[in-house]
Amino acid sequence: MGIELTALHWIYVVFIALIIGFMVKRRDTTLVCVVGIFLLSLVSTGDLVASISKVFSSFIYAITELLSTIIIICVIVAMSRVLLKTGINEVMVSPFTKIIKNPALAYWTIGILMMIISWFFWPSPAVALLGAVLLPVAIRAGLPALGVAMAMNLFGHGIALSGDFVIQGAPKLTADAAGLPVSEVISASVPLVIVMGVVTTFVAYFLLRRDMKRGTLEMVGNFDGGEEKQEEVEENLLSIQQKRFFAILIPFAFLLNVVAMSIFDLTGGDATALIGGTTLLILLLLSMFAHKNAGLEKTTSYLIQGFQFGFKVFGPVIPIAAFFYLGDSGFSQIIGDYLPEHSQGIINDLGVALASVVPLTTEIAAVTVAGVGAITGLDGSGFSGISLVGSIANLFGAVIGEGTATLTALGQIAAIYVGGGTLVPWALIPAAAICNVSPFELARRNLVPVVIGLVVTTIVAMFII
Repeated sequence: MGIELTALHWIYVVFIALIIGFMVKRRDTTLVCVVGIFLLSLVSTGDLVASISKVFSSFIYAITELLSTIIIICVIVAMSRVLLKTGINEVMVSPFTKIIKNPALAYWTIGILMMIISWFFWPSPAVALLGAVLLPVAIRAGLPALGVAMAMNLFGHGIALSGDFVIQGAPKLTADAAGLPVSEVISASVPLVIVMGVVTTFVAYFLLRRDMKRGTLEMVGNFDGGEEKQEEVEENLLSIQQKRFFAILIPFAFLLNVVAMSIFDLTGGDATALIGGTTLLILLLLSMFAHKNAGLEKTTSYLIQGFQFGFKVFGPVIPIAAFFYLGDSGFSQIIGDYLPEHSQGIINDLGVALASVVPLTTEIAAVTVAGVGAITGLDGSGFSGISLVGSIANLFGAVIGEGTATLTALGQIAAIYVGGGTLVPWALIPAAAICNVSPFELARRNLVPVVIGLVVTTIVAMFII
């Protein structure tokens, strides 16, 4: 049975267009989303006071849906602060310094290590954990500082963050917007993440080696515009034996988490809770061992730092997510039962209507979703627009009758590679600052590999769908 589009549907379409337009112009979209929520509420209820209340309620709903993701990132960042303060991170990565003997080994070792650590610690903390220790080793091996930044950037903010298989922050946002289980989006993203990762890193390495042979790259970075401050290590907090013990214990604990996820089939919120609980226990243990009598107060201090980071990252995401939750099941929970009788949600209704007037193909759907993902990344967040990507993937998936999860994963990859820290200069600051190179030069170096990777990955997605 067809659904007649109402004023609510058209308001939603107009505001999606406005959000895309603002993102293209690199403007903040919070005001647009808030106005959109208010108008949808006002048109639905006809009650001004209730509509104002619904705006706040939508924020509460979005935060509730995203809370586990926000908290896990907060506690992981808090734990990373302890590792930096105590110098445990240096002991953790010191065995890998012996492997780095030449530029090729430096690039791939740093990249793969960055990817693995980013899966568990998120890329920005992982840059801090790795960069200061491995940068001088890589330079001695003949890899320029810009090459180190590229490796950390493409493997961490690219491969690890676009898949986000362990913490599951990115797939949580896109899956919710697309109306899919998180596990389905993660499964669909695996082949695309692999293709994108292989293409971008190999192309980047080829271009890097070419310019190294030409002698056009300086070994040591000389950019003075970085604002990232390194955590000062307090050498007297732990003995070398204690550092070695914790350097073994921490990876082992997270390895056990991965084994437990596999054995007990833990995904989504359950997997996040396991990682989060383990992280909190490690944070408490490290704080008490390192700061002894002051451990109680220091634990709170580290948690505050973690929460500041987490809400700084997700602050811009919450208003956007609140708006896009209205496109699916969130509408009835936030505003009420005001959609037409046989409505399947605003996004699904629009998909059915679009299918009746536009003959869409998998090729058009894949290119459109990848393009929208890349556009949403232009604000430099990477996360602020992936709810939009999930909604559009759901829309096209309803039209072509298949491939919603693959389209969602494709858009997620495009958005995060562009905005999460590989192309937009202001999103590159952590890696650029650690290596003392210009974020604009780093973005320029990443441009060709990422564009080639997106083209190849989009083509692969067409065949998978």
